[in-house]
Amino acid sequence: MSRTLRRGAIAAAAIVFSIGTLAACGAGNNAQTLQIKPDNAAVTKGDIKIQNALVITQPEKEAQGPAVVSATVFNAGVENQTLDGITLPGGSGTVKLKPATGSGKVVVPAGGSVVIGGKGNASAVIEGGREAVEDGNAQEVVFQLSRTGDVGLEAFVVPATGYYAHFGPDAEPAAAPSGSASPSGSPSGSPSGSPSGSPSGDASTGATPSGSASHSAGH
Repeated sequence: MSRTLRRGAIAAAAIVFSIGTLAACGAGNNAQTLQIKPDNAAVTKGDIKIQNALVITQPEKEAQGPAVVSATVFNAGVENQTLDGITLPGGSGTVKLKPATGSGKVVVPAGGSVVIGGKGNASAVIEGGREAVEDGNAQEVVFQLSRTGDVGLEAFVVPATGYYAHFGPDAEPAAAPSGSASPSGSPSGSPSGSPSGSPSGDASTGATPSGSASHSAGH
């Protein structure tokens, strides 16, 4: 065999060995590292799986108002579960849960899911807003399920901008009362104007009788 053919055979064998080694690594225990993972927090406990968990604050850093928890809760079980509460261990905010329609607890249906956050979905509002959480942090969030119990994870805290704007909190409602100055202005204008104009007009018409009296006196 010539030197050229021998070198080619050695190179081909090296390539086959490299491909085989990579394939073996991919099929090993670390094969999951090759999969695409979600950017947001996810956790599974029993029949419950929570994905895309986030804490979303007001879009402007200076804005005051509530923050919200956004997530999707899946139930792989055969029985419905209720989301009895959400807590922020180490935080000062209280989370208020509300179903998408009506009142009562948020239900995670058997074999289904429930979305928290966004228009038309269930909501989890964090009172305190900026005082409770801070943008850029990883906030521990615990979901309390009726059958599974506590399911905790760490969720990123992000402002309601860009893609997250559709899932963020409503604008701060405290700004509305400051614009209600119109009621105080209308009462003061109407009473003061009408009484002062009316008496002066009566006095001017009273000049007619005095004029007729002088005319009769001339006759």
